[in-house]
Amino acid sequence: MAERGATPMLFTALIWAVLYTSAPCAGTNVKIGVPENYDGIFPWYLTKLQSLPSNYSDLVVTGDDEGIFGVDAQFLYALKPLDREKQPSYSLQVSFRTSVHHQSFNVEVCVIDKNDNVPTFIEESMRGSVQLGLLKGIPFMQVEALDRDDRNSPHADLRFSLMEQTPRIPSSQMFSIHAVSGEVSLTEEGASTLDPEMCGRYKLSVMVKDMAGRADAFFSAGIVTVEVTGNTWASPDPVRLQENLPGPYPIPISQVKWSGSQAEYGLEGEFPEMLFTISREGVIYLNAPLDRETQDQFHISIVVERPDGREIAKPVELRVMVGDANDNRPTFPQAQYHTVVKELAARGTEILTVQAADNDDPKTDNVRIFYRLVGQIPESPRALFRVDRDSGVISVQADSMEGTAPQYTLTITAEDAKGLNSSCTVVVTVQDENNNPPVFSQHEYGPFHIPEDALVGTTVTAVLARDADVRGGDSWQVDYRLESGDEEDVFSLVTDKQTNEVTLVLSKVLDFERESEYILVLSAQNPVALVRGRYGPASTATVSIYVDDVNEGPILSQSHYEVTVREGEEPGRVIATIRGYDPDSHPIRYSLQGDTKKYFSIGKYSGELKTVQALDREENSTYTMEVIAVDGRNSSLSASTLVTVYILDVNDNSPVLVGDYSWKYLCTPRLEDQALVLASRDSDGPQHGGRLNFSLRSDVTVRRNWKLTPINDTHTNLSLNIPYLPPDVYIVPFTISDSSSPPRSTFIHLPVTVCPCNVRGNCKMAAKQLEGMPTIQSAVGILLGTFAVIGVILIVVFVRLSYQNPKEPSKTNQERVPLKMSI
Repeated sequence: MAERGATPMLFTALIWAVLYTSAPCAGTNVKIGVPENYDGIFPWYLTKLQSLPSNYSDLVVTGDDEGIFGVDAQFLYALKPLDREKQPSYSLQVSFRTSVHHQSFNVEVCVIDKNDNVPTFIEESMRGSVQLGLLKGIPFMQVEALDRDDRNSPHADLRFSLMEQTPRIPSSQMFSIHAVSGEVSLTEEGASTLDPEMCGRYKLSVMVKDMAGRADAFFSAGIVTVEVTGNTWASPDPVRLQENLPGPYPIPISQVKWSGSQAEYGLEGEFPEMLFTISREGVIYLNAPLDRETQDQFHISIVVERPDGREIAKPVELRVMVGDANDNRPTFPQAQYHTVVKELAARGTEILTVQAADNDDPKTDNVRIFYRLVGQIPESPRALFRVDRDSGVISVQADSMEGTAPQYTLTITAEDAKGLNSSCTVVVTVQDENNNPPVFSQHEYGPFHIPEDALVGTTVTAVLARDADVRGGDSWQVDYRLESGDEEDVFSLVTDKQTNEVTLVLSKVLDFERESEYILVLSAQNPVALVRGRYGPASTATVSIYVDDVNEGPILSQSHYEVTVREGEEPGRVIATIRGYDPDSHPIRYSLQGDTKKYFSIGKYSGELKTVQALDREENSTYTMEVIAVDGRNSSLSASTLVTVYILDVNDNSPVLVGDYSWKYLCTPRLEDQALVLASRDSDGPQHGGRLNFSLRSDVTVRRNWKLTPINDTHTNLSLNIPYLPPDVYIVPFTISDSSSPPRSTFIHLPVTVCPCNVRGNCKMAAKQLEGMPTIQSAVGILLGTFAVIGVILIVVFVRLSYQNPKEPSKTNQERVPLKMSI
């Protein structure tokens, strides 16, 4: 029985040894892990001791005061269960003897934890207090629990939860507990509705579980009592500090306190760094002098935090107001001012207001400013200006500014009640006013003589009206105007703005015969209105101008004449009358230029243009000539005009056949699309000879054999009208008529060769000799005779040239005959 029981115990020990040999036991030769609370068969074999040699003896285990462990046949065993909470590990020594000497080694037995302990709260009565104003999520107390199991294992991994809140007012969820740390804090509802007058004490039912809160975990419950208390955390009273305090610094100015848990304080706001600081006790200090003009008040936000930096409650505000001290001098916004006063300004006229500013507190007398006039340049005359002591209004103190300097520079000071002051300068320009009208130095100018042929732009005269106002200003400038005597705007005025001198200029051509004298009334005024006085006779003047007569040439009524004449019209008819006149009433003589062929004539005194001979449009359709009109008393004075004569077409030409058709032929039998192209011409214009009509003679045979097909206005096709016509030379009679009404016609008898043709369309027989036409022999004879005559002439010329000095002909004198070709 003992042997059978030893086998399973040995097997169990081996398994545990294998499973737990990695347990954290250090500094030993052998280490094993053994679970606590073993409830199996004892002895409990834990592991086989592998370090024993084969020849060991006297095997002994020591280090066990309780007699729990033993060794048998190289196996380490235990006689009772182990408890990790009582003793977590055992250090044993195994000794034995060999044949040589005595040896030993250490064995570390680590007890492995099992979840055999229930977590419990450390305190039976858990109490805490929460301060009014605490923010949500900020812990105000912590509940703690203990589990005797291994804290490094899940057996001691504790989780807290809030089970119930009593009473459930004003909300059932006023508090929350952190699951891991056990910290108790207010919820959002609790932070916003907590009120000690409504409920000053709460009881919270809390639970703690091990195994990270698993369903099968051990747990315990407890009650937490929470007292609601008031708090001193509130905004301190506003503080008023005088600027530029003498110190010493830092100066305590206020204090705050958080009455709950340990807290740290901080300051935030728009102020220079370290100007304000706060101590651990909540005392707020001022560390440097204040300047009201830089910043007249401060809004300091005071924050309260836990040591870990989390904000405990909402910040409170400290308002610091800075009191004023008269430490600023009044200053002008600009160092220099410019203003203008009219020379006729009355006494008391305000010309400028200067305003200085003081940066001190406007609610105090520190900003009251007084003004004084302390200087004037130039100094004379004195008492021209004054400045109001309180308002800074500068006004005229003199009765009149006439005759004073054109500009003054004033020095104005601004001073406060403490005597702090500053100054500025005011430049006053005395503005000239138009109190003097311009006057001419004399009442009449002239008479001035100007020839009637004077060019436009000629200067007649220049005059000047003087003005006593300040030179260069609007009151000094003069506007001139011709009041009368120039209703047709013959003259114009040009004014020199630098000197006020006006020039009288000729603007139109003069005509002695029309107007021989001009009496002009000239006025002078300023562009701005007179403020005193009026324009009198001295501001007007009379200018007399005489026009001198000059002999002028004749003037023709037209610069170009266009005349039409029908061709063939009887000579001697008046076709146009050239009309002209002489401004001086001198007779006019007319003549023609450019009529080289003498087709026209003109009346010497009448100007009547006539044809001398009949005109032919086909010879020339347009004639252009020049008519010269000469002063009958001064031949150097003349005028000319162009005359263009257009010849109107008359149907006086019959159409003619153009070209040589003796060498042309038509094939028989008739070839498709073969025809003779006949051309015609009419020398008349398009009106009469535009379209030419071809028509066959009214003969049955002719119309049966032949056909005319128009191509365009001047060409037509002649072709066979039947498939076959015997070879021969035929006379084809037809008429060519123009498009006039009535038409002119020409009767043509055209010889046409009809012959058989080869496949290429070439005629295969010679054409018959036409009556009256030259033969080949006669043509050759004529050519030979012509060449012989030319040769004789050339021999004579060369012989004569050989007796003369040859000169190289000039290229400019060489005759050039263009090559002409008839189509």
